Amino acid sequence: MRLRLLVVGRPRDPSAILLHDDYAGRLRRLGLHYRSDCVPGERAGSRYSDAHVREREGRALLDAMEPSEKLIALDPGGTQWTSEELAERIEAWATPAGCLAVGGPLGLPPELLDRAHARWSLSRLTFPHELVRVLVAEQLYRALSIRRGLPYHRGSP
Repeated sequence: MRLRLLVVGRPRDPSAILLHDDYAGRLRRLGLHYRSDCVPGERAGSRYSDAHVREREGRALLDAMEPSEKLIALDPGGTQWTSEELAERIEAWATPAGCLAVGGPLGLPPELLDRAHARWSLSRLTFPHELVRVLVAEQLYRALSIRRGLPYHRGSP
């Protein structure tokens, strides 16, 4: 099982990086081949229109994907699942490999969303990308803990 988190833009907050990496290590100890990669972002409001920025970032995400990876788009318009519902999906996403794509500040382009195997919404709220990385890694760890019958899910808020 392999999952990769692919995000537009590089994380900069050292504390968020450390927290994400802690959950990434926990995922690996549970047998999930997990990694997080970044593609360069475009500056919104620059010489490109918003639609063009989304298209360029979407192309960068698709170009960075491996042919065997299922695309799971993180999108506010996607489905919000409970931790238990996510646990039911994680193995299908990760077998043989899945890629969780996070767009830039303007979101993902429609072309990428149309190609997605699934669309996952963490919340209707807006989060900074660095926090999204932490939330995704923690929720994947929680889902695997549920699948493995570990006490993490029952003991955490």
